[in-house]
Amino acid sequence: MKSRRKFSPEFKAKVAIEAIKEKETIAEIAAKYELHQQQIKDWKKQFLQNATLVFTEKHPDKDREETEQKLYEQIGKLHTHVEFLKKKLS
Repeated sequence: MKSRRKFSPEFKAKVAIEAIKEKETIAEIAAKYELHQQQIKDWKKQFLQNATLVFTEKHPDKDREETEQKLYEQIGKLHTHVEFLKKKLS
């Protein structure tokens, strides 16, 4: 049984952009990269659906950084409370 191939986001974007340009048919692109035509169509659809994220003010990475910062602050506070309670119990 063949194992599933995994593709990087960069590769998927490259193939999707080629499909969007329409310089070659989906069949030609599929043969070129040894992919199924439906896979290319799916990547193209995903790419077009998420294209608006490029122009949004808040990027997912910024949201992640903000969440991480809040969690680190909470960890710091909890650590301080634990140390305080350890001293009280000693």
